[in-house]
Amino acid sequence: MERKLYQPPPHVRGMTSLDKEVFTQTISVPALRVPTGVLNKVVKSLKKSTIQRPGIPRVVQNAEDSGDFRLVLLDPYRVKSSDSFSEAEAEALRSFSVSEELQDFELKLTYDNLKSEEVLEAVLPQGQDVTTSFSRVGHIAHMNLRDHQLPYKNLIGQVIMDKTPGITCVVNKTNVIDSTYRNFKMEVLAGEENMVTKVRENGVTYEFDFSRVYWNSRLSTEHQRVVELIKRGDTVFDVFAGVGPFAIPAARSGANVLANDLNPESYRWLQHNCKLNKVESKVRTYNMDGRAFIQGPMKQELPALLKKKAGIHVVMNLPALALDFLDALRGLLNQEPGCEETLPTVHCYGFSKDDNPDTDVIKRASCSLGFPLDDKCSVHNVRNVAPNKEMMCVTFTIPKEVLFSSDEEQTDSAEPAPKRQKCEGAADST
Repeated sequence: MERKLYQPPPHVRGMTSLDKEVFTQTISVPALRVPTGVLNKVVKSLKKSTIQRPGIPRVVQNAEDSGDFRLVLLDPYRVKSSDSFSEAEAEALRSFSVSEELQDFELKLTYDNLKSEEVLEAVLPQGQDVTTSFSRVGHIAHMNLRDHQLPYKNLIGQVIMDKTPGITCVVNKTNVIDSTYRNFKMEVLAGEENMVTKVRENGVTYEFDFSRVYWNSRLSTEHQRVVELIKRGDTVFDVFAGVGPFAIPAARSGANVLANDLNPESYRWLQHNCKLNKVESKVRTYNMDGRAFIQGPMKQELPALLKKKAGIHVVMNLPALALDFLDALRGLLNQEPGCEETLPTVHCYGFSKDDNPDTDVIKRASCSLGFPLDDKCSVHNVRNVAPNKEMMCVTFTIPKEVLFSSDEEQTDSAEPAPKRQKCEGAADST
């Protein structure tokens, strides 16, 4: 007799308010009758074939059996008959003197035993994409729902929260990131409205209000990559520091850090996280526009740093705009140092929709600097952020011809209109 597998009730299709009770159903699953003396060994040998459902035990007691036997529940989609066992599984059963004869076991499934994909596939209109992916930021699940999913947004949020341990709030981004403060409006789909969260990344703890600052959990590898380039005793100028994912690990590794962010909330949480990680003595924090930071604190510190042998790093992680800020480096100083090895290294981020993103970001960086970087830089593809949109990092040593200029060049800071317009046109492609 063919077993009754789980089939979602047809009337849940199109549901926008979650009714958990309607998902309850009794199904039939295959089971093996196993002596308790070899139970653990059998379960281990059949780990690929046993039932795998949230809240469902793999071993149950059969009311008709004595205490000397248990039933091992099997995956009905994988095991349809005794012939479904692999050679290794069949050999293991023979070695433990367990009969391969299958029994049917009536199993009651409820909403709690279903996976998020099963629930959403049953509810959303047929043929539509089922989104169960999200970015986790502490107790918050951050989703980017598509337009066709918005009628079901609260149900989707509730399912994600129910099925993900530790998630107590699900939010959806309602607009693009504000380029000024790098935060965006969010709508709470399910759970509490507590946006102050705690995350741990690469051994460092951060706390912040997710609704008022920028944070991207997908950049942890990039944060680590750049920080590993920084050595003890180096100096780091973090122009768009956010809540500190570059600045704080760099300080923990022994660097001296000057960290800046225009967003007052980011600045406040940056200071908080410096204290939280006990690096406040190694990080000087600023709440300024990035250009003002480069032409203010950074310009003041550079002359003395250039005379030392330690490295100097300038991190510019504002992908939507950072390439346009590179012109702030032009003619920043007017006295060349004696040692070229101490010239600062810049790590500048940008988005690109170009077919050749490497060439695109080099061209735009060169345009902002007013100096060709073609064979004087390296480009790292950080991640794909959307179809045909890449986040890139261009790394280069600031050329002497850019950093140093005569007094006349410094006083004439205005860029000829055609050249500046060309750079802005390149940036628009992002």
